Amino acid sequence: MSGGKGGKAGGEKAASQSRSSKAGLQFPVGRIHRLLRKGNYAQRVGAGAPVYLAAVLEYLAAEILELAGNAARDNKKSRIIPRHLQLAIR
Repeated sequence: MSGGKGGKAGGEKAASQSRSSKAGLQFPVGRIHRLLRKGNYAQRVGAGAPVYLAAVLEYLAAEILELAGNAARDNKKSRIIPRHLQLAIR
């Protein structure tokens, strides 16, 4: 390895990694950041804000889908329908 911070040797570049994968999320951090900037919510948007928001949205989606899946299983169905989502939210 040549100088600098560890990692790949010589002229090899590390494969680019999305901010979502760096944070261990499925929701798109880059897209949320773009939408926060475009939406005129504030003049400036910090780097951590879209990561936090993506994590919160992913958590809420996972919770609702978990409950909707339980509702579908209770009704002996293998597919979630809108009614199952409504039952999960209530």
